[in-house]
Amino acid sequence: MQVPKNDVYTVSRLNGEVRQLLEGQLGRIWLSGEISNFSSPSSGHWYLTLKDSHSQIRAAMFKGRNSTVTFRPVNGQQVLVRGSISVYEPRGDYQLLIDAMFPAGDGMLAAQFEALKMKLAAEGLFALETKRPLPESIRRIGVITSATGAAIRDVLHVLKRRDPGIEVVIYPTAVQGKDADREIIRAIELANARLEVDVLLLTRGGGSLEDMWCFNSEALAHAIYNSALTIVSAVGHEVDTSIADYVADLRAPTPSAGAELLSGDQSHKSHKLAATFSRLQQSWRHYLLGSQARLAALQARLDRQDPKRALGQQIQRLDELELRLGAAMDKRLARQAMLLERLKARLERQSPAQKLRLEAQRLGYLDARLHAALKDTLQDAHSRLGRVAHQLEAVSPLSTLSRGYAITKDSDGKVLQSSAHLSPGDQVETQLKSGRFSAEVIQVFTD
Repeated sequence: MQVPKNDVYTVSRLNGEVRQLLEGQLGRIWLSGEISNFSSPSSGHWYLTLKDSHSQIRAAMFKGRNSTVTFRPVNGQQVLVRGSISVYEPRGDYQLLIDAMFPAGDGMLAAQFEALKMKLAAEGLFALETKRPLPESIRRIGVITSATGAAIRDVLHVLKRRDPGIEVVIYPTAVQGKDADREIIRAIELANARLEVDVLLLTRGGGSLEDMWCFNSEALAHAIYNSALTIVSAVGHEVDTSIADYVADLRAPTPSAGAELLSGDQSHKSHKLAATFSRLQQSWRHYLLGSQARLAALQARLDRQDPKRALGQQIQRLDELELRLGAAMDKRLARQAMLLERLKARLERQSPAQKLRLEAQRLGYLDARLHAALKDTLQDAHSRLGRVAHQLEAVSPLSTLSRGYAITKDSDGKVLQSSAHLSPGDQVETQLKSGRFSAEVIQVFTD
């Protein structure tokens, strides 16, 4: 079978074309998962696995990207990441190259916010040409907020100070919670139906992203866009930004600033300046949003041809080799440590010191046995000596002498047993129990 030469792929060519296909088709995606196998080699790049209960995917986040992450990832942590699908060509593994990472809770809300913002921008809800101007004369302001919150007190205090003649109609609603966005929508619809105010101020004090999430409702965004009354958004603090801020005709950084924007002074210069500044902010946000969209498109094109990708592959390969080298070194060191322990144990068993200790123990044992044997031998000898002494005592001449008998010897020292061997005038010596004496024989008796 003949196969056309151009139809035969090399492994490198296949992996390269698969990489281009994945990068070109999917682009950037959001992905949630649990971190495992997290590692950070000396290069500063992060390598990890993202998994759920059924699957997993390798991921990498290079040093320039992970420097923007506000927390240190740990194994077992749930996160939301944004990145691009790619292929690590040396292994043929497909992976996610991460460019943003958030803890799961905050990250999910942030991703939803960004997605809705892009969607509504594409639908034209943020377009500057659709923004309604402030009325020339504002005598009655409708305030949509909580009737018991700090925001309404701040608004009333500013209006009383700056322009006591302005009337205020309060449309009380919840400003956080599950149904808050529906209550705010009903208040907007009610104000538009009655047409009893010149302008609407949608406001509340600061809070967490979750607390103020009702102001990021798509339905609320359409209600603000479709309102016949001009709506000023003054939600949270200056650093807080909501979808309502983007759709509203004007945006004020705080509830008090919103009241100042809608109330005039004697010359109305501050009023005009505040309105101009608010419109400038709206214009800037609109321009920034468009720039972000263009940047995202250019980034997607760049990602498909970016030379950094090739460099990233090499960097990742280097990091992989570093990690493998470290693991191999650790494994080798562990084996060497085990071998060293075994040799040390063998050396301990063969050591002269160990042998000396064993011999010392053996010598101590033998010494104890020797002392015991000597003691037993001495006791036996002492017993035998006692018995022999007793026997000797029984046949000893001294024992006989102690009973009053004596031993007589002639002049030659021979013991006399018969008087027949004596003659008058012989010298004899007599041994008593205690002492002895010499005598001369005067008369001999033979009976």
